[in-house]
Amino acid sequence: MWKNLLLMALILATITGCRQANEIKEIKLAHGLDPSHPVHKAMVIMGQKLKEKSNGRMKLEIYPSGQLGSEQQCVELLQIGSLAITKVSAAVMESFTDNYQVLGLPYVFKSKQHAFKVLDGEIGRELLTSTEPFNIRGLCFYDAGSRSFYTLNKPVKHPDDLQGLKIRVMKSQTAMSLVTAMGGSPTPISWGELYTALQSGVVDGAENNPPSFYTSHHYEVCKHYTINEHTTVPDVLIISTVVWNKLSAQEKQWLQEAANESVIEERKLWAAAEKESLKKVQEAGVQVIYPDKEPFAEKVQALLDSYKEQPELYNLIQRIQSTN
Repeated sequence: MWKNLLLMALILATITGCRQANEIKEIKLAHGLDPSHPVHKAMVIMGQKLKEKSNGRMKLEIYPSGQLGSEQQCVELLQIGSLAITKVSAAVMESFTDNYQVLGLPYVFKSKQHAFKVLDGEIGRELLTSTEPFNIRGLCFYDAGSRSFYTLNKPVKHPDDLQGLKIRVMKSQTAMSLVTAMGGSPTPISWGELYTALQSGVVDGAENNPPSFYTSHHYEVCKHYTINEHTTVPDVLIISTVVWNKLSAQEKQWLQEAANESVIEERKLWAAAEKESLKKVQEAGVQVIYPDKEPFAEKVQALLDSYKEQPELYNLIQRIQSTN
């Protein structure tokens, strides 16, 4: 009898072990972007990489287009561990730690390549892990382009051309301070109401990256687009520490490597989307202007200097600017 019981126990243990070995760990990722967006396409690549690295033991389940809720709702679900991964703008992360503000400052980066070097390096890694006390850990930064001005009737070739113009901004103090420093009148309006506000002349212009300018159809009313690239705010792929801490060291490695490799592909996809967007708006009659950026940068230098009153943040600005 004991031999039979022992044999049954061994068989049960073997079956359970096999089931655990064959079990696929599903990681849920939700976001608000359209499936045609470069960032979503990069997430699909990340899922493919994760499957390959784990030999099918880990799977990324992606829910685009706000299927599981708004950006804010996804962050809340993530904090309690009900959702594993989501994508947010780095601007959203400012509400968790002040240091993220640095990524939204004007002309803090010398170029896109400089931005990539900072985000891929020590400063980027520090920022990604800085929100762990809030159950949020950053996996990687995705390129979300640079914001530039577009206007209804008056082309902006120099900051002086912004004088008297009402420019729509996000509901962000930094964004408002930036437009004020350049001579414009910042006007916070929600993204969903902006097309109508431009059409009716409530504002004279706005600022955003080329793909957003194109996909929003704002080019239908704004016929001047000035590529002055005043801010370069990346997107951040974040994971719940509730989920992260349950992964084995090997699983963490697979997931992080898959995320890092998807960044390389996302940057290529974004560059192609920018090129295509600029081509499309020009075909629609938009005047694309490439001004000297130096006068724009000079206008906001005092804004950067004002952060001397916040030593930790100012030290971060200096570290970024000294990165080669």
